[in-house]
Amino acid sequence: MAKDDQEQTDTGREQAEHAEEAPAAEAAANGGESAPSGGPEEEVARLEVELAEARDTALRAAAEAQNAARRAEQDVDKARKYALERFTGELLPVVDNLERALAAASGDDATPKAIAEGVELTLKSFLDALRKFNIAVVDPQGEPFDPNLHQAMTMVENSDVEPNTVLEVMQRGYTLNGRLVRPAMVVVSKSGGQASG
Repeated sequence: MAKDDQEQTDTGREQAEHAEEAPAAEAAANGGESAPSGGPEEEVARLEVELAEARDTALRAAAEAQNAARRAEQDVDKARKYALERFTGELLPVVDNLERALAAASGDDATPKAIAEGVELTLKSFLDALRKFNIAVVDPQGEPFDPNLHQAMTMVENSDVEPNTVLEVMQRGYTLNGRLVRPAMVVVSKSGGQASG
C-alpha cells in the first residue's frame, strides 16, 4: 500500500509541475508578452479608433464611387452630344459644292437662273436639316478675327476697317453643339505697317 501511496504522490506532483509550466509556456509562445492588462476604457478607445478608420474608409469609397459615376455620365453625355461630329465633317463638302454651284449659276440667263433657284432651295433645306442637329454655321464676315473659330488664309491691307477684321469668308466654318468641326477660312485685314502672315 505504501508503494501505491508513493505513486499517487508522484503523479500529483507531476500534475502540479505541469500546471505551473503551462502559463510559462503560453507566455513564451506569445513572445514573452503576457495578455494586456488594460481595462475596459482602453478597449473602448481602441474600438473607437477602429470605428473612425472604418468610417473614413467608407466615406472615401463612397466619394470614389460618386466621382466614377459622374465621369461615366459626362462621357456618355459627350458621346451622345458629339456622335455626329464625323458625320458632320463628311456632309460639309456637299454644302460647299452647293454654294459653289449657286455662285457659278448666278447670271441673267433663264436656264442658269432656274438651276440656281433649285440649288438654292436644296441648300436651304440642307442647312435647315443641319440646324436640327445643332450644327451651326460660322460666317464671320465683318467680325473681328477669332483664332478659335477662324483660319486666316491671308492678310490684306485695308484702312477702311480695324486691323484683324474678317474682310472675306472663303469657306464658312461649322460648329456642332458649340464645338468647332471646321474653322472658317477667311481673309483678314491688317494695317499698312504689319507684315503678311
